[in-house]
Amino acid sequence: MADPFTIRIFVPDGNPEGLRIIDRMNWTGLGIAFPREDWPKIKTRAEFSRSGVYVLIGRVTDDDLPTIYVGQGDVVRNRIDSHFANKEFWGSAAVFVSNATGGLNRAHATWLEYALIQRAQQISQSHLENGVEPQAPQLSEAERADTQAFLREMLQILPLIGLICFEQPKAVALPKTHADVATALTVSDEPDTVIVPAQQEGFERVFIGQNAWYAIRISGGMLQKIKYIAAYQTQPISAITHLAPVERIEPYGDNGKYKLIFSEPAKSIGPIPFGSAPSGAMQGPRYTTRAKLLSAKSISDLLAKD
Repeated sequence: MADPFTIRIFVPDGNPEGLRIIDRMNWTGLGIAFPREDWPKIKTRAEFSRSGVYVLIGRVTDDDLPTIYVGQGDVVRNRIDSHFANKEFWGSAAVFVSNATGGLNRAHATWLEYALIQRAQQISQSHLENGVEPQAPQLSEAERADTQAFLREMLQILPLIGLICFEQPKAVALPKTHADVATALTVSDEPDTVIVPAQQEGFERVFIGQNAWYAIRISGGMLQKIKYIAAYQTQPISAITHLAPVERIEPYGDNGKYKLIFSEPAKSIGPIPFGSAPSGAMQGPRYTTRAKLLSAKSISDLLAKD
């Protein structure tokens, strides 16, 4: 279990969505979070005259992952000023500097930039705007230890300001289902299968190619019940064609959606055609039982009330 800690957040202008100054006891650093539109009026603050690292955050794509840019500077004000003028994508920023002069220097900030980019790439919960991947600077053993400690503090603060893309997603459910999907189970009234609509490109690239599916909205009461996922291929196929057992379910992005990871590759079933189901019946996830799915002749059978 991680050690408990206390974070202090100071809101200078009284707006909890505006500028926030974040610190904690016995830490040499300071976090500053703010929306883009506040930059012209806050950029003269003394904190921005120090060396530090920053993350610009925006929403560019529609797949629920943020787009981020990680940077550093001897004087972070100058770098953010440039991005304010030349980068349109970002709507908010998080900056980390020392809480006094003589703390972070250029080498420390460059290492933090390098470490954050490496972490973002490994976790794959964001889209990186950085065009050039920095190299790790040479630090002494003592400097590296201090900078790694600074990074750990940063990583505890970032989720508190809504940025979770540097956190390894933790499973919210672990069905760990392994089964021959061609064999029907005992009939049960308890839904255990989610059916998701999939266009051809996403079906081939993700459902088949990655043995996973995202980004799905799942009602909280279903998270612990889902053991299988079925793919409804949209037009021109218009049929449920594949079924896979689910290994784990984890958050995807920060908009309340999920990623389902398969324990085995999806296998062909059916196909179960759309048939006479009402228009729009498969525009979003549907829940059913695996047994009912495998016995259905058409999607209308799955929608019919018992």
